[in-house]
Formats: sequence, C-alpha cells, structure tokens
Amino acid sequence: MKRSEKRRSNRKSGMLAELMAAQKKRTSMLRILSLALGAATIGQAVLLAESVQRIFVENAPLASMIAVFAALLAVMAVRAWLAYANGRIGLRIAADAKRDLRARLLRLLAANPLLTARQGQTGGKVSVTLDAVDEADSYFSQYAPKMAEASIIPLLILVAVFILHVPSGLILLFTAPFIPLFMALVGIQTKHKSEEKFEQLARFSGTFLDSLQGLVTLKLFGRAKRQEKEIQRSSLSYRDATMSILRVAFTNTFALETIVMLGIGIVALELALQLVVFQTMQFHTAFLILLLTPEFYNMLKNMGTAFHGGRTSLGAIRNIEAALTADASSPLNASVHAERSADAQAPTDIKLPQSNVVSLSAGRSAKTSLSAAPPVIELHELGFDYGADTFVLNAGSLTIHPGKQIAIVGKSGSGKTTLLHLIAGLLPPSSGKVTVNGQSLAAGAGEDEWFRQVSYITQHPHIFSGTFAENIAIGADRDVSREEIVHAAESAGLAALAAELEQGYDTLVGEGGRGLSGGEKQRLALARAFLKRPTVLLFDEPTTGLDLHTERILLRAMNELSRKATVITIAHRLHTIRHADVILFMEQGTLIGGGTHEELLDTLPQYAEMVNIGRQGVGS
Repeated sequence: MKRSEKRRSNRKSGMLAELMAAQKKRTSMLRILSLALGAATIGQAVLLAESVQRIFVENAPLASMIAVFAALLAVMAVRAWLAYANGRIGLRIAADAKRDLRARLLRLLAANPLLTARQGQTGGKVSVTLDAVDEADSYFSQYAPKMAEASIIPLLILVAVFILHVPSGLILLFTAPFIPLFMALVGIQTKHKSEEKFEQLARFSGTFLDSLQGLVTLKLFGRAKRQEKEIQRSSLSYRDATMSILRVAFTNTFALETIVMLGIGIVALELALQLVVFQTMQFHTAFLILLLTPEFYNMLKNMGTAFHGGRTSLGAIRNIEAALTADASSPLNASVHAERSADAQAPTDIKLPQSNVVSLSAGRSAKTSLSAAPPVIELHELGFDYGADTFVLNAGSLTIHPGKQIAIVGKSGSGKTTLLHLIAGLLPPSSGKVTVNGQSLAAGAGEDEWFRQVSYITQHPHIFSGTFAENIAIGADRDVSREEIVHAAESAGLAALAAELEQGYDTLVGEGGRGLSGGEKQRLALARAFLKRPTVLLFDEPTTGLDLHTERILLRAMNELSRKATVITIAHRLHTIRHADVILFMEQGTLIGGGTHEELLDTLPQYAEMVNIGRQGVGS
C-alpha cells in the first residue's frame, strides 16, 4: 500500500515538475520580480521611517520633505506594479497549465472513446475535465508566485533587520518557523480532505447525470423518489466535504493571525524596552524595524494562505493525474505496446476453412497505404480483454476479401460488437493486430486514412444539435453542396421526411430541435454513408426493432451502398445473413467457425441450432 502511494506521489510530482518546467522563463521572471519587490518593500519602509523621523522628531518643515514624499510615492507605485506583475505572471502560468491538463484529458478521452464510455460514470469524467482542472488553478496562479516571493522577500527583510538590530533579527528568526510548521500540519489534513471533496463531487456529478439520462426509466419503474434521495445524499456528502475544508481554512487563518500578532508583539515589546527603558536605540531604527516586522510576518502569512490553496489544488491535480495514469496501467494501453512488439503473445488461433480465407485478386498486389478500392482486412492472432476477470475475446486469424459480404452471428454477449469495434479500429487489440492492406491499425499509422474509408452504422446513431442537412453533411470530410446532401438523403429514403419537415433540410434536429425516430436515425446514418461512399461498411444490427417497411427501405439502401464496398454486418435475422459470402460464428468470446450458410449448417451444430430457433420464432 505504501509503495503504491509512493508511486502515485512520484507520478504526481513528475507531472507538476513537467508543467512547471514548461514555464521556466516565467518562473525565473517571478524570482526577479520578487527580488525587486523585496527591495521596494524595504525601500518603502526606509522612506516612511525617514519621513516620520524628520517631521515628528526633528520638526523639519514640509517644504523640505517634498523630495522624500515624491520618492516614497514612486516606491509605493513601483511596489504595487511589481505585485500586480507577479499576479499576472501567475495567472498566465495557470492558464497554460490548465490548457495543457485539459488537452491531456481530452486526448485521453478521445483516444479510446469506447473504453472510456465503459469505465465509470460520464458525470465523473466531466467533473474531472472541468471542475478539477479549474480547481488546480490556485496552485499555479497563487501558490507558485507566493512561494517565489516567500523564498526571497522575507530573507531580504531578515537580513535588513539583523543589520539594524541583532536581537530583533533573532526574534524573527526563531518565531518564523512556527508558521511553515503549522502550515505543513494543516496542509496534510487539507490534502486528504480535498481529495475526499473531489471524489464526492465526481460521485455527485455522475449520479446526477445518470439520473437525468434515465429519468423516463426511473419514472416508469417508480424509482424517481428513491433516486431523488440518492442525489440528495450525494449532494450532502459533497457539502460536508466542502465544509470540512472551509473549517480547516478558517482554523488555519485564525492560527496564522495569532502567530503573526504574537510575533509582532514580541518584537514591539523588545523594541520598547530598548527605546524607552534602556535607551540604547534611536527612534528611527526602532520605527524602521517595527515597519519591517509586519511585512516579514505578512509575507509568511500570505504564503500560508497560498499554501492552503495549493494543497487543496493538489487534491484536484491528483485526481487529474489518476485519470491520466489509469490508462497507462490498463490492459488496453499495455496491448498497444504489445502490438508494437514483434514477439507479442496471442490467444489460441482460430483458422477458418481455407475456402473462406481469401487472397488478393489476380493482378492486384498488397499496398502499404489504403486506396479507393475495398481493402484486404486481416486479423492476426487477434485477442482482446477489458481487464482482469472480465470478458475476453479470442478471434484468431482470418482474411476478409475485398468486396465480400461478411456476417457476424452468435448469442448476445458472445463478442460480436467487440470484434466489430476491433476491425473498425475503435478499440486497440490486447494481443495480435488488425491490418488493412498490410498496414497495422493499432500502431496508429494510417488511422485517419482508414476512417475516411469506413462507415460504421450502429443501432443508435448519434444525432447532433443542428440542421437536418448539417447532420447528413457530417458524413463527408469535405465541403459538400446542397445538391449532394439532397441526393444522399434521397438514396437513403429520406426525401419524404425532408418534405414533411417545416423548414425542410434546414430544420433543427437533435437536442433543442425536432426528434427523430429510430428508423429515421438509421436512414440519416445511411445518408451520411451515401455522401461518404466508403469502401468498408460496418453494420451493428441496424434493423433491430424496426418495422418491416422501414427495414425494407434500410436493406435496399444498404444493398446499394454495398455494391462497391466490403460489408461486415452483425445480424440475428436469418434473411439478413443467409446470403453472406462468409458467416462468422461467435460463442463466449471465441470465433469457433466460419463459412457459408450451407457449410455452417452441415459443420457447426451451434449455428444449426440458432437457425432452427430463428425459424421457430418466425413460424410462431
């Protein structure tokens, strides 16, 4: 456990060090400005002490003080500008650091979107990406500048006080450590509480978003009130965590103020004794030390306040670091490295009948880059798992001939969709690889070109908030004309729907606009594919739950699209799969056979049983 904590601490420190290393110029400027700020602070105290000495002790005329007052105002203006400049630099460091952190998180979420969607609640991920990154601001904007100031200015003041009066310098030297010591003790408690706070926030965000997304289901099953209580409980937990941190903050402030007042009081008492009782010190010197002492303690107090904020931010940064490093320890991330290794281990090979392992067409050689023609897709010892004690897929090796129609069948949970995601390049293999025209997808090379050639139509295509035409145009990676959009819609059987819409193709759909039925969404997804004209078409049970009329429209459009493309379909209905060139049968995550419909009926009892059950369902 301790080793695990140490490793996390090292990763966190490494990430912070990396972020701060990228700001070397600004951190160096912070130190230079802090040095100048320290000199200005001492200079202001000297000029102020000189003014009081000459006016109230020496009774000098005001006319003779114009130069001193002008110098004092100038030094005060310079000090104010230096403090402002330090703050501005801190804000710029924070802005860059937050941009970097948010970019890292977004790259992580976008790298494996399917895996990301399966791991944890969406609200929790949004909370880390937005709230935790914003909470990290104070570490860079306040803690870093204040620490730069605290490492320089108090030392300058201490040296000045020692030069003026050694006993006062010793009092400052021996009382000052109580402030950082107290800060360290409070900071440890604050750090743990801030981590608890962000865990509660992520849990609350996840619960709230899940409840909103499933509100209809909760209503139908009479669980809305119960879920309301769960949200209230989660909200109160977050409130309690926040109040705990505020309680520590108020206690911290009170203790720091007490220490500062005691320190100033001790110095003032010592100066009073020297000035009044023993008469061994001049008023000018005593007053100057009395002006510098609050500056010394206030600088340490400000550092304490910034330290508290910095420790709170460390809880947010640790959550970010945990999100960033979780992927590195996951089986999928390790699989990418395994893919790049020539000696990657793989599950048991599944060899399809030789008639189904198709070679390249005559006169056409393998290419290292994708082309406009349907490619050769090969699975090499392909395996995948979602982690320890979870689903494992063993797909083995096979070759998919260009332009062929492939059907993937099997019971629910057998791994059909996972296999399709691997072929699509949406998931990285845990072992083995997928190649397109001899080029690996998992290594990332040629991925953009591959996605330009693929269309993946799921059971529930996503409709973005925008116009009907804009949603269709998403299918193209280029600027398209209205005529092309209309032609794609007509090919997908959407012409009648577009005519019914109040503003035609300019009608708003999706969130905030007109809703679309399941069949309309499927046809819109097909319209995107017509606009794209892919060489590889992937269908994940696209006709499930649709009426016969809509299904016929979809099948007609799919057949037209598949004339010049390789088609890989997940399907249950017999009429959808029986004419496929190759049918792949999955069972419990293993590809156990492949062939034509007739071949599998004769050689694979599990497939024959599935077909018989389907026929009985249709007959009944």
